[in-house]
Formats: sequence, C-alpha cells, structure tokens
Amino acid sequence: MTTLQVDILNPKAGKSLEDLAELKLISIRNAKDDELLKLVNKFRAKAKNNPPSLEDITKEVEIVRLKRYAKAK
Repeated sequence: MTTLQVDILNPKAGKSLEDLAELKLISIRNAKDDELLKLVNKFRAKAKNNPPSLEDITKEVEIVRLKRYAKAK
C-alpha cells in the first residue's frame, strides 16, 4: 500500500476522490498532526527554558557511543 498526501485545489477533484472511496479503491482519512513534530516541539519548548550545555551534550553522546561499541564487541 502506498500512502500519499494530496492537496485538493478544485472541489471537483474532491468529489472524484469520494467516488473512488465508495468503490473501495482508496481510503480517505483526515490528516493528523505529525507526531514526531509534536515531540520535537515539546523538546524545544523544554530546552528553551533550560538549554543543555555543550558539556551535557558531550557526556550524553559519549554514554551512547560506549553502549553501541560494547554491543558491537
């Protein structure tokens, strides 16, 4: 199955899509807000008030690297 996002510019096209849905050729559902975008915005809002320092980021990166390299061995 392929999923596409379609912007309907002409109401006649919307009617055609509805006809295809009635024939069970396509499925139409309302687009949801992107969950990843919501999560990123949440992290950004938290970081705005208390941004991580370069040292904190470096420590976290090193922890993740150690875990990955330990699994690889």
